[in-house]
Amino acid sequence: MPLLELKQVASGYSNVEALHQISLKVEAGEIVTLLGANGAGKTTTLQTISGLLRTDSGEIWFDCQAIHKLSPEKIVKLGLAHVPEGRRIFPGLTVRENILLGASNRSGIKRAVLESEADQVFEIFPEIQRFENALGWTLSGGQQQMLAVARGLMSRPKLLMLDEPSLGLAPLIVQNLFAAIRTIHNRGTTLLLVEQNANMALSVASRGYVLESGNITIEGTPKELLGNEQVRIAYLGGH
Repeated sequence: MPLLELKQVASGYSNVEALHQISLKVEAGEIVTLLGANGAGKTTTLQTISGLLRTDSGEIWFDCQAIHKLSPEKIVKLGLAHVPEGRRIFPGLTVRENILLGASNRSGIKRAVLESEADQVFEIFPEIQRFENALGWTLSGGQQQMLAVARGLMSRPKLLMLDEPSLGLAPLIVQNLFAAIRTIHNRGTTLLLVEQNANMALSVASRGYVLESGNITIEGTPKELLGNEQVRIAYLGGH
């Protein structure tokens, strides 16, 4: 079985259906990207997977277990971490304290072990290591995004979901962030990446899906998506 599979999933907000029976899968060891315009349903997809939104119909399976009726807390404990859009740094805590909070789903682990794991996470993000004792809110936007991803890693996820990690960041910061995403993947974490920067997303992805108005319209390898005229015009600025 795939590590993650959505089977004919519909969900939305109050009485508005935002996802219309979508099916997708993520195999262990992949980076899968979900492309689409604003309002296409990308964030809704991640929120439904992580239990923040309930499915109206369909099933979600993670690591051979049905999760669509579980609470977000139980889903995180199974090894599925979600780094939402907007960073959500705890302003009154230091950078290191923010990172350590990412392990709150794991009980009974000694502080020394968590501190050691935090050091390993800092290796992936050296740019924020030098600010480890500074308050989280004092970091730049790009550094806060790195902190949010670092905090997500502390839950030791089998699958890490990232929602628009490059949004609003300068090009050089985006390059650094995607280098870190490659490192995270190389260290054994599977990723599901929602990203408007289609070129960057496809440069790291194993496969991709295009979401339009709550429907998956195209799927394929990066090469197939880059060669698709419809995808090129809509998301890659090509003709």
